[in-house]
Amino acid sequence: MSVLVSIILVNYNTSSLIENCLNSIYEFTKDVTYEIIVVDNDSSDNSVAMIREKFPSVILIESKVNLGFGKANNLGIVRSNAEYIFLLNSDTLLISNAVFILVDYLQNNPKVGICGGNLYDANYQPAISYLPNLPDLLEDIDYYFLAWKIRKTKYKNNFNFNHTLNPILINGYISGANMMVCKKVLDEVGPFDPDFFLYYEETELTYRIKSKGYLVAAVPQSKIIHLQGSSEQIKENTLREMLKSKFLYYSKTNKNNQIIISFLICQLAANLKFLVFKLLNNNKNYAYWKTFKTIHKASYSSFRERKLG
Repeated sequence: MSVLVSIILVNYNTSSLIENCLNSIYEFTKDVTYEIIVVDNDSSDNSVAMIREKFPSVILIESKVNLGFGKANNLGIVRSNAEYIFLLNSDTLLISNAVFILVDYLQNNPKVGICGGNLYDANYQPAISYLPNLPDLLEDIDYYFLAWKIRKTKYKNNFNFNHTLNPILINGYISGANMMVCKKVLDEVGPFDPDFFLYYEETELTYRIKSKGYLVAAVPQSKIIHLQGSSEQIKENTLREMLKSKFLYYSKTNKNNQIIISFLICQLAANLKFLVFKLLNNNKNYAYWKTFKTIHKASYSSFRERKLG
């Protein structure tokens, strides 16, 4: 394949993970011309030295500060002259010729602006590869009160993983762990919004791309392991960043009138959940939902202060 693909990875203190990821790219990527760009977010481990020593052909961009996910990827996107951009997490492992498969799909489906593959966990079990809808109030209700029953009833087995043998179009967004994007589409809509530090940046970018009429697809032949633990307890700082970005997403996508409703839905859900777990003497879940309520309220207040200021 004569087109050029830029594979962009953002690294922050993931030396062993990114080493394995890079090895998997070289092992499985065939029949396509590609370059690898690593943007290092001021790592304090030996990531930079390791990449220089073991992967001298990698284009290494060193940021002097931790820019977060979106802004760091933007540095790689600016550096690229490729026709296609493949955004890949450093905690992934290719187990198929994913780069070729995704580029080939985009070339044969010009109305599709973004696509991604199927993600698997370390045990080769299906992992969250996409979400079928962009965030809205129904999603809040479905998640916090119904454990995704509405979405699962509508999409069945293909709720967040493509169990079919063929690519499917989705109304939502591909996981930022493996997003293949047409460079001409990014040139048209712009790169990641720099106001996002972490979380929801790929969601907001997808919103802009879809607003221009492009489609989003999940391609099951592309198979990648994502080593992020799906059952890992969310840390407070992570939760705070996620909630802050969620409010920012609503604001960026002209849904300011939904922010207060979303806030009230989540607060009500947290109240009910930690009261139930208190009655059940389930201290772990009780503590989590009480913490969630506190952080959620603080994140909302912080967002409102910045917005009004």
